[in-house]
Amino acid sequence: MRLFTAVTLGPAIEARTTEELHRLRPLAPQARWVKLEGLHLTLVFLGDVDDARLPAIHDALAPIGARHSPFVLSVVGGGAFGAPAHPRVLWADVCGATDALKALQADTAQALQPLGFESEHREYTAHLTLARAKHPRGDAALLACVQALKDTSLGEGRVDQLVLFESKGGHYLPRVEVPLTRTLG
Repeated sequence: MRLFTAVTLGPAIEARTTEELHRLRPLAPQARWVKLEGLHLTLVFLGDVDDARLPAIHDALAPIGARHSPFVLSVVGGGAFGAPAHPRVLWADVCGATDALKALQADTAQALQPLGFESEHREYTAHLTLARAKHPRGDAALLACVQALKDTSLGEGRVDQLVLFESKGGHYLPRVEVPLTRTLG
């Protein structure tokens, strides 16, 4: 199984992102655009994992929910990773309770580390990937998409669970869902 932990952003952001991708796709027709059914923010990528390890991963993730409260994120504007003239990745910026998101990511990474999973993030930076260049050297057409995203808001979404997803045949299947249940006060 190819596994990763993530949070989802809710139906409002998914709906606005769907509208926005319809507007952006013609600007960079050669790019690989994200599938909206699996819109998420990856926290820790686990990679290829034997099915027999799923119970241990579940046990490592289960206590995390009690340590974190639900929080709200917003998605606005965007940018690109890669060479300025030939970006490789188009992303939308994640704002709002990013400290809560970073704490959840760090806690998740720490819980999985004893099982041999190392976080690929030295410092986690929240972003919502929208498209990737097909060519390894990037796609200059993604620059027009960055400009088109400049003053765009994709809305707000409530994060209320941590999800272990399996990536299977281009689809994301939830394998473990951990509700964020900590109450403040």
